[in-house]
Amino acid sequence: MSVAFTRENDLEATAADLPDRPISPHPNLVTPAGMAALDAALGEARAAYAQAQTGDVQADRMAMARATRDLRYYSARRASAQLVEAVAHPRSVQFGTTVTIDREDGRRQVFRIVGEDEADPAKGSVSYVSPLAKALMSKVVGDVALVAGREVEVLEIA
Repeated sequence: MSVAFTRENDLEATAADLPDRPISPHPNLVTPAGMAALDAALGEARAAYAQAQTGDVQADRMAMARATRDLRYYSARRASAQLVEAVAHPRSVQFGTTVTIDREDGRRQVFRIVGEDEADPAKGSVSYVSPLAKALMSKVVGDVALVAGREVEVLEIA
C-alpha cells in the first residue's frame, strides 16, 4: 500500500469526523448589526460551499466538509435569529444596551450586551447569557450587582 493511498484515507476519515459547530440552546437574540453579520457569514458559507462543489471533491474532502458544516451552522442560526431593535433611551440594562460599570478595584469598564454569535469581550461586547450580562440585566444607574463574587456599580446605560 502506498503512502499516498494511506494519506488519502486519513483525510477522508478526518473530513467525515469533522464535528458540527455547537448550537446554543438559548434563544438566538441578535442586534441589527448581529443580523447583518449573520447574513454576511451565511453568504460566505454559501460561497465556500459552491466553491467546494466546483473543485475536485475527491481531492479536497476537508474543504467540502468544512463548507458543509459552516453552511449548516449559519443556516440554522439565521433561521432561528430573533432581531431585537435597540431601545432609544433605555432606563435599565437590557439586550442591546451599552453599560458602564465600576468594579471594586477601581476599574471602569464598558460593555455592550449582544447575541451569542456577535459577542467579543476583547472588543467590548458580551453575550446576554454571560454571567456578567445576567448579573446586570434589569439594573438601573446606581444599582450594584454581584459579578464573580465582587460588586460592580452601574454608572451609565446607553
